[in-house]
Order: sequence, then C-alpha cells, then structure tokens
Amino acid sequence: MVFILQPLFWLLKTLLIGLVRFYQVAISPLKPPSCRYTPTCSNYSLDALRKHGPIKGTYLSVKRILSCNPWGGHGYDPVP
Repeated sequence: MVFILQPLFWLLKTLLIGLVRFYQVAISPLKPPSCRYTPTCSNYSLDALRKHGPIKGTYLSVKRILSCNPWGGHGYDPVP
C-alpha cells in the first residue's frame, strides 16, 4: 500500500509546488505587495509543502492565507 501512495503523494506535492511557482511568476508580479508576514505566503506555502508533504503542507498554507488579513497576525512566521 505504501508503494502505491508514495508516488501519488510525490506527484500531488509536485503539482501543488508547480501551482505556487506559477502564481509567483505569472500572477504575483501583477499585484502590489500585500503580505503581512515574512516569509511571504507563497514562500511559506512552498516551505510547508516541501517540509510536510501535500496534505499537511496544504493545510498549513490555507491556514496561513486565511490569517493574512487586517485582523490577522503579522511579522516573522516560519513553517513549524
């Protein structure tokens, strides 16, 4: 079972990292800087996906993006 899931997780992680990189290269330069955190939300997402894999990495990324608002936090917030 592990032999089947491991390549699927690798593929999912690679696709998600590709989507974030596409955002960084194609969409982010068109918008003014607005992230309240260091590292930026997209860099945080890349770090989370690389460190924790596609499931927990996506969870941490979504949690971070949802907290990036005027009532959320700010400052240095590394991937746990």
